[in-house]
Amino acid sequence: EIVAELGEKYLMDRLNPEEKTILDEFLTHGRAIRDEREKAAAESRDADVISLCRQWGGSTLVYRKRMQDAPAYRLNHEEIIKALEEGITYVDCMDPREAVTDDYGSLKAIRFEKMTDCGGGEWKPGGEIAELPARSVLVAAGTSPNVIYEKEQPGRLELDAKGRFFKGYKWVDGKLEPAQQTPADQGFFTSYHKDGHLISFYGDNHPVYAGSVVKAVASGKYGAQAVRGVFAPELARLSAADQPKRDADWKALVARLDDQLKVIVKEVIRLTPTIIEVVVRAPQAARNFKPGMFYRFQNYESNSVVVDGKRLQMEGIALTGAWVDKDKGLLSVIALELGLSSRLCGFLKPGEEVVAMGPTGFPSEVCGGENVLLFGGGLGNAVLFSIARAMKDAGSKVLYVAGYKNPQDLFHRADIEAACDQVIWAVDVDPAIPAQRPQDRSFVGNIVQATVAYAKGELGAQLFPLTETNRILAIGSDRMMAAVKNARYGALKEYINPNHEAIASINSPMQCMMKEVCAQCLQRHVDPVTGKEKYVFTCFNQDQHMDHVDWKHLNERLRQNTTQEKLANVWFDAIIKRHNLQHV
Repeated sequence: EIVAELGEKYLMDRLNPEEKTILDEFLTHGRAIRDEREKAAAESRDADVISLCRQWGGSTLVYRKRMQDAPAYRLNHEEIIKALEEGITYVDCMDPREAVTDDYGSLKAIRFEKMTDCGGGEWKPGGEIAELPARSVLVAAGTSPNVIYEKEQPGRLELDAKGRFFKGYKWVDGKLEPAQQTPADQGFFTSYHKDGHLISFYGDNHPVYAGSVVKAVASGKYGAQAVRGVFAPELARLSAADQPKRDADWKALVARLDDQLKVIVKEVIRLTPTIIEVVVRAPQAARNFKPGMFYRFQNYESNSVVVDGKRLQMEGIALTGAWVDKDKGLLSVIALELGLSSRLCGFLKPGEEVVAMGPTGFPSEVCGGENVLLFGGGLGNAVLFSIARAMKDAGSKVLYVAGYKNPQDLFHRADIEAACDQVIWAVDVDPAIPAQRPQDRSFVGNIVQATVAYAKGELGAQLFPLTETNRILAIGSDRMMAAVKNARYGALKEYINPNHEAIASINSPMQCMMKEVCAQCLQRHVDPVTGKEKYVFTCFNQDQHMDHVDWKHLNERLRQNTTQEKLANVWFDAIIKRHNLQHV
């Protein structure tokens, strides 16, 4: 359909050589599956898609130990049975050693070392190396419980003796008592008890039910009984005469929760040809916002537009709060129309209910009494001006370098100016963005070039000499932030205080955004002094030390699904043209 409406060249011009190779494989496999289904229907049999998948390499599950040692087998062996029925191949006693890449730098194989069982739960490398072809690799993040709240609020909730799970309590005669956390003595409450309020926990976070989806679901059944037990004495005292008041109180509670928790679109604003601002009423989400935090934003399936039998539903996308009005309960998020989901922001309507989970992430560190140099690139300026304002209000001097590809990409100018003491407006191409305040400056060129010119005194009076800079924060594309990192050791080295702190707001791919759960946002760090490697969850804290970030790794992660993303965009172009869809 896309080729018929827009032409094959329209699609192919958007793909690089690697993406064309991937697309060709997609099409080959898709046609083979279509042919097999048509053949199976003609022969009145089930389509044998599993055989086709195995011809193409299949799906292989590789485990370091034996199958019977795996949590899936020990806790719910039906998972293994169903996996084998679906054609998954199981390879055990193999430990990953090396990822092998192709000419494009993409994965083509994994090398494993055979492991030897030493008995008593001990394993050692056996020396034998095997290489398995692999184009997509999914790594199991393990079954560790998520106690991230304890990292954010140390000492608020007690942990068990091993520090893995929240310490469990049960409700007995109006008070909390420690539970052994065995099937016979399990507690669904944490140690928190304040003003009559309790906090419960379930699923993989509960030691009795961890490690299996089936058991995690069961925890809800038994946990609900424990919660009901808290209210049992009060329920027992209720009489028929109390019912009307109870019903009224319940309706009032539901109304209050709806008012505070529902997220309703108030306005959709086009800021530039490629940037959309969505203002929503979300009282609680706005009230809890701090500069630098973000939201998991998407529309509801039930509200999404249906076109040609397909719902225009957004995947969850990470959008940072631009500004909030806590008195009115308003929240602004700004999206760059890059992928299909972000483009769908332009089709949201006032009054539509959407999802804005959060705020999540960690707020940016707001410093006072410092000389702060901020770099904002394109959409990054939507994030940066609220951080800049907080730093200025805290008593820091804020020099803001705002960079854009084109002059028409500028938005929220007044907010940026109000948030800082001095702005350098940098634009890649003429015409320059004129400065409106006497202390501000204009420059045609990238942000590094603009900052060098400023440091040399070529742009006039300085807010402070860059040799007195205490802190640098950069927010923008991965390439822009990497350029700032490199410039600190190159073009800007002689002008920058060598003892400054440099932070970058990392834009890793994200999925769950629930802090250290799905691991889609993993970012590689390398200590510049020791060379020690580690991986961090960006959704826990997106502000990371600039010198520790592996920028090549970030760039590769950001382009891991470019073929699918470009196909989706071209398909949407065809849909818009076919139906003349209107958006802001």
